[in-house]
Amino acid sequence: MRKTLIALMFAAALPTVAMAMPEGPTPGPMGGPEGHMMGGPGHGEHGPRGKGGPFSQLDLSKEQREQIGKLMGDQWHARKDLVKKYLDKLPPAEQKAMQDEIAAGRQKTQADIRAVLKPDQQKKYDEIVKKQAERRAEWQQFQAWKAQQPQKAQ
Repeated sequence: MRKTLIALMFAAALPTVAMAMPEGPTPGPMGGPEGHMMGGPGHGEHGPRGKGGPFSQLDLSKEQREQIGKLMGDQWHARKDLVKKYLDKLPPAEQKAMQDEIAAGRQKTQADIRAVLKPDQQKKYDEIVKKQAERRAEWQQFQAWKAQQPQKAQ
């Protein structure tokens, strides 16, 4: 049941993420679109889905692309919240097992990506992964702090 739920969660999220990818290169703080590592050559305008993605044949203006990107992002966040609502109902042991499985998958993917890179690219990639881990840790600290705030107010 748990594996089915996880597979369903990923299957539901992938099309939305793929369609929300901006058409042109919009570098974020980490070089990729919106700060993702997947930006740069080979992604964005001439990404893995071909030139421009599913909306490229519609001749959209920049404003239309931004509006559609916002709508797709809103849909992605709503779906993420919905999945979280149901995952929170799982027993703590299954939640921990799922988090461990996701972390193991992330580490395997990072190792596989690193194996494809040249040595100088590996150094840059390692820096990016380290920065992401730091951001993730900061976000978790913020979430813990935020959860304590209503308790202090009472």
